[in-house]
Amino acid sequence: MLWDLLRKMLGCLMHRSRFRAFLLAFGYSLKLSPLIEKISDHKDFKKLLRTRNNVLVLYSKSAAAAESSLRLLSNVAQEVKGRGTISWIDCGDTESRKLCKKMKVDPNSKEKGVELLHYKDGAFHTEYNRAVTLKSMVAFLKDPEGAPLWEEDPEAKDIVHVDSEKELRRLLKKEDKPLLMMFYAPWCGVCKRMMPSFQQAATELKGKYVLAGMNVYSAEFERIKEEYNVRGYPTICYFEKGKFLFHFENYGATAADIAEWLKNPQAPQPQAPEIPWADEENVVYHLTDEDFDKFIKDHSSVLVMFHAPWCGHCKKMKPEYEKAAEFLHAGSDSPGVLAAVDATVNKALAERYHISGFPTVKYFKDGEEKYTLPHLRTKKKIIDWLQNPEAPPPPEPAWEEKQSSVVHLAGEDFRESLKKKKHTLVMFYAPWCPHCKNAIPHFTTAAEVFKEDRKIAYAAVDCAKDQNHDLCKQEGVDGYPTFNYYNYGKFVEKYTGERGEAGFTTFMRTLRERDHERVGKKKDEL
Repeated sequence: MLWDLLRKMLGCLMHRSRFRAFLLAFGYSLKLSPLIEKISDHKDFKKLLRTRNNVLVLYSKSAAAAESSLRLLSNVAQEVKGRGTISWIDCGDTESRKLCKKMKVDPNSKEKGVELLHYKDGAFHTEYNRAVTLKSMVAFLKDPEGAPLWEEDPEAKDIVHVDSEKELRRLLKKEDKPLLMMFYAPWCGVCKRMMPSFQQAATELKGKYVLAGMNVYSAEFERIKEEYNVRGYPTICYFEKGKFLFHFENYGATAADIAEWLKNPQAPQPQAPEIPWADEENVVYHLTDEDFDKFIKDHSSVLVMFHAPWCGHCKKMKPEYEKAAEFLHAGSDSPGVLAAVDATVNKALAERYHISGFPTVKYFKDGEEKYTLPHLRTKKKIIDWLQNPEAPPPPEPAWEEKQSSVVHLAGEDFRESLKKKKHTLVMFYAPWCPHCKNAIPHFTTAAEVFKEDRKIAYAAVDCAKDQNHDLCKQEGVDGYPTFNYYNYGKFVEKYTGERGEAGFTTFMRTLRERDHERVGKKKDEL
């Protein structure tokens, strides 16, 4: 009763927000979430940054100014528990004022009296300047260097952004207008390139059609992906009165293209199959499992390119190889002939010669395999080498052939192997990739650091190998290297930190420290 009376008396004298400030000034503290760490001492702050690699700090000019932000951040902290840390520094507090001054932060200069700064791997990273919403802040802390959410783009205001299966079902049930839905992944380059056209079309067609977007990369959306045949990103589906009718597959479409298609939506026309290289007109000899041995015996000097139809590097090399073949074919005293083998069709040959990446170029002399020549990629290099064939420099052993603590995985054993470890960082790479070559020594050293920890694994997948092609696509690899973090086999997030030993070890060390903290808390409770 005394409290109610006091509030009524003061209520007639001051606004509600001023009333809260009055109470705070006289010692009534905010109910702070236990997941938010309140810091006032510089040493404690330094320790926090040293032991946590992903910290969002709220600086406020007073406790009252921080109140609404802390309510939101309490929910954010719950969502990112174990993956990010929220801290609060009240610069209006006598003790904390020194810390704010030392950190050169002055929330008084901000309109609302608060400032959000992010610290990564022990150092200042960036000011948080994205949408101050639960969804945006959680997305930021899960991937501090990732692009903002699509819905944060002001130009995407007319896109219907769907977050859950429940929202999708509700939208399909209630929406009478034709609906075009883009199922996408946030890292997908094709999706990012198409989004501006998609959102422009949404604005221009507003009221007649509905254009929507849904990030379905997470494992929780497997049922939706199965239902609408989402095998890659983006997958765009057309609905009428909640019923799925067609896929829209013009991924280079402009807003005008989308509008034109919606006037008369139709199922995609079957694409003309790509003509096999062997069926094209060229002077390269295309060999098979059946005629390979005879051809090699009949020709004393043969260069053979083992290729795959889907291989981009093969397609890039093909014109150079054909030009070299034409040059040799036209000469009266040719030093050799050029042949090719589609290794995806002629699997016996691919297995016999241990073809694991494409293109692979081998030289045969007098019916015998003599050299593998990874450096022959241009017409000039091919012709020059054939005119003076000599052994290439000894190839460096493949990463998986070197002894290390990195676990090398393949498609068939990938998921089962990951389930055995609590924390696994997987590097998806291609042997020819320069960025991969730079990262490999650091990744290998990090694996050595944790080799005695049975709960941790550093693993690698060679995406250039035919057997891993589908796996890499399935795991969202659209560039090299790609680093994914898994918890007992379940994908958690993409690693976007530093690609040096310190970055790889700090990431894993932080995870283990959190494990130990949880164990310690459980013991205390007992």
